[in-house]
Amino acid sequence: MKPDLEALRRDYQLGQLTEEAAGADPTALFGQWLKDAADAGQLEPNAMTLATVDTMGRPHARIVLLKGQREREFLFYTNYLSHKGEELLATPQAALCFWWDQLERQVRVEGSVEKLSDAENDAYFQERPYGSRLGAWASAQSQVIESHEVLTRAIEELKTTYSEAVPRPSHWGGYALTATRIEFWQGRSSRLHDRLDYEFAGGHWNRVRRSP
Repeated sequence: MKPDLEALRRDYQLGQLTEEAAGADPTALFGQWLKDAADAGQLEPNAMTLATVDTMGRPHARIVLLKGQREREFLFYTNYLSHKGEELLATPQAALCFWWDQLERQVRVEGSVEKLSDAENDAYFQERPYGSRLGAWASAQSQVIESHEVLTRAIEELKTTYSEAVPRPSHWGGYALTATRIEFWQGRSSRLHDRLDYEFAGGHWNRVRRSP
């Protein structure tokens, strides 16, 4: 029996977000909120929705993992030949959304996207577990396959080819989304949530409070 969606409600009461507490630098606040989520035991605190658009202007969204943050740059990795890779090639703009239910918090990030350098990609790829490195070779991401066995057979063959060192496939690598907008959302009672919206313009961040 499916849940009664109209009756599903939660009154958020865990916290509040003031301008004084938020500060002027949203990247520093994001780092603190990410740490808070990890400390709270949030499952995959670095999980984020990545939204892109295709050449027809149709939006697409999926969950990926944040694998680095440096100032305004948010880093993630994927197969460049995947659907998301094709969409980012055609339209190098994207949006991210983090949801941390343990803290009743959400963060939205928007900006332009560029590929990382080969050196950066190689360095990160070699930090991945052995199985994940093989998986980057085995999976033609987003392509139609007959069954899961296609992948398991490919992995077994790759174990023979790459018994130890696994080079990075040229079609696999990372992106940096350079944020031009970061919005912080803190759940509040009676749906009167806090929303602090930062926009980068003129070399600095401007902040406004938005109505929920």
